[in-house]
Amino acid sequence: MLKLKPNCECCDTDLPPESTQAVICTFECTFCKSCAEDRFDSICPNCGGELLRRPIRPADKLVLNPPSDQRFVKAHPECAGLLS
Repeated sequence: MLKLKPNCECCDTDLPPESTQAVICTFECTFCKSCAEDRFDSICPNCGGELLRRPIRPADKLVLNPPSDQRFVKAHPECAGLLS
């Protein structure tokens, strides 16, 4: 089951479970659509895999299968200066 991570690991933008702006790779590295396209050309900087839109879990399924609340940010060179 997908973890549904809560943020972009590059710019730390919030990505709630219903977001259509979240993209993931096969390892669930999670980015916002903007960072994925503008900084990484839709290729995961961690594994080299394709970044695709994360599916949206139906709201009624979130009750028993909640999203992760653990934020993760990684220092990619392309993200330098985005976080304060």
